Amino acid sequence: MRLATRILLSLNRFFRPPVHPFNLANQGTMRYADWQFERGHLTLEHYRPFLSPEEIMKGKTVLDIGSGAGGKTLYYATLGVKKIYGVDIVPHYEEEARAMAEEKGLSDRAEFLTADATRLPFPGDFFDVIIANDVMEHVAEPEAVLREAHRVLKPGGLFFTNFPPYYHPYGAHLSDVIGIPWVHAFFSEPVLIEAYRELVRDLPDAEMRLSLRLGDPRTNSDRLTYINHMTIRRFRRIVAESPFQVAHWRLVPLRSFLRPLAALAPEFFMKAVVCILKK
Repeated sequence: MRLATRILLSLNRFFRPPVHPFNLANQGTMRYADWQFERGHLTLEHYRPFLSPEEIMKGKTVLDIGSGAGGKTLYYATLGVKKIYGVDIVPHYEEEARAMAEEKGLSDRAEFLTADATRLPFPGDFFDVIIANDVMEHVAEPEAVLREAHRVLKPGGLFFTNFPPYYHPYGAHLSDVIGIPWVHAFFSEPVLIEAYRELVRDLPDAEMRLSLRLGDPRTNSDRLTYINHMTIRRFRRIVAESPFQVAHWRLVPLRSFLRPLAALAPEFFMKAVVCILKK
């Protein structure tokens, strides 16, 4: 084990990780899908200065990219959508999402499928609204995702997205077991991976966590495939080069009292990039 990894593991003992759905599921407290459903309203609060949740969803045909276990998609379905489709690249989420839709009596309004956001199985000009919550920091080809979203949106349709930039305190997306804020600014990616492997080793869902973070945990030891290092600056460029018009853009600081620091170093002190794009 690297010396840097030993240092990280020692420091990590002093930091409690934030509440994380994987840990809640292991503790038997709450399923991932239930956690998503309970927090679904928070994903829409970002857009309230522009449109209310009901204005976004009611009577619309909606696509939720990166729907995960379907909880937030099903929350959106309760807001009066005409029809909502949830897509995710992780195969087992489709079954979990469909089961939850049955539980909540929403199968007539919500449909789930496994799909790549760069090659969506929908015709052009199909959706009124697309939402991608905590997605743009994960996809391998963000430019292609925006092009495909533009294709399947109706003229005048809106694409809603928000995500934490890479240098957010937990932008490495390892906070299920690593509680050190900005850990990825101080340690290399191979060190982060070695530490993560050690910390999840004895967990019942270790294989799932490693596969999600590393792609193939048997062969990948030096790169986190779960994130694409999306910074604010990079996303601005991607949006500027996309076929969309910007309808709304906002940066949300970590805390209101940190606004001065967020103004000086936005990559490190912003909680979320909030963007609405129009076709």
